[in-house]
Amino acid sequence: MTSTRVAPRAVVAAVLLICAAAAPVQALPIDPQPSSGGVTGIVADDSGAPVAAATLTLTAADGSRIEGAAGADGRFSFAGVPAGPFTLAVAAPGFAGQTISGRVAAGETATLAGIRLRLAVHAEAIEVTPSVVEIADQQIKEQEQQRVLGIVPNFYVSFLPDAAPLNPRQKFRLSWKSRTDPVELAFVGVAAGIQQARNDFPGFGGGASGYAKRYAAAYAAGWTRSLISRVLMPTVFRQDPRYFYKGTGTVPARLAYALSRSVVRKGDNGRWQPNYSGILGSLASGAISNFYYPKEDRHGARLTLENTALGIAGGAVGHVAQEFLYARLTSRAHKRDRP
Repeated sequence: MTSTRVAPRAVVAAVLLICAAAAPVQALPIDPQPSSGGVTGIVADDSGAPVAAATLTLTAADGSRIEGAAGADGRFSFAGVPAGPFTLAVAAPGFAGQTISGRVAAGETATLAGIRLRLAVHAEAIEVTPSVVEIADQQIKEQEQQRVLGIVPNFYVSFLPDAAPLNPRQKFRLSWKSRTDPVELAFVGVAAGIQQARNDFPGFGGGASGYAKRYAAAYAAGWTRSLISRVLMPTVFRQDPRYFYKGTGTVPARLAYALSRSVVRKGDNGRWQPNYSGILGSLASGAISNFYYPKEDRHGARLTLENTALGIAGGAVGHVAQEFLYARLTSRAHKRDRP
């Protein structure tokens, strides 16, 4: 009988094959499906130039936030952005902020094009306060509308006790407006006619020529008085040539106030002062006005002083009329100023 011998190695191999066939089959591991993506883009200004160091905040649909900054070339990149919609807030110094919406798919990179930031325009409320000169200009415009009975100019009275002071240009403007008013020119014509009828200043003669000379002398005298006592002297002494209507208090108090304004005048600093400009202006203009008349009709210094005194007294009477009569008959721009 013949026996067969099996090699030990063959036995071991057979056993291993049998065990492998009996073991359960295990699946190989597979990579999971990606759930995030990326976002890239460039931040630029309106001209297309990159905006360096712009800050960016990306907010995903699940509420998670990713922050970053653009590089020197304006480029930015976010990785690991949850798939789905997102918003991207972009900000940079000197530019208006901008918010962009987008969507990123899993495993993909969304590229945002055309992110342009505009320069910020700050609307600031600026309170513009008019200057003293501008306020005075407006008040003069209102004064130039003041007329007794709507006809006779009454420009040299202020119904505002705290009216803005006038500068030299404004003092001249008020004088010019007063002396060139058509009604004022008519008054000079009437005065010249009365002088001719009474044969005042006979050196001028008669007829149309005499009337024209009387008119010219009277008009020149008025201009001289106005320029010196209402412009030049008030500028030198810094005083206001206007009468300031009081309108309040008892009748005696208002009467005393009106009478005293011929020797007291308000300074440009708002304080009451002796009326240097009015008194000295009357003296100077009276002396100069003598040269407008024929030599034989000129008056000496004594008469000039007398006329100055009469002028002061006449001014006081005029102020009383302003306080108690003209104020009620004068048309004005603001009805709230009416007594």
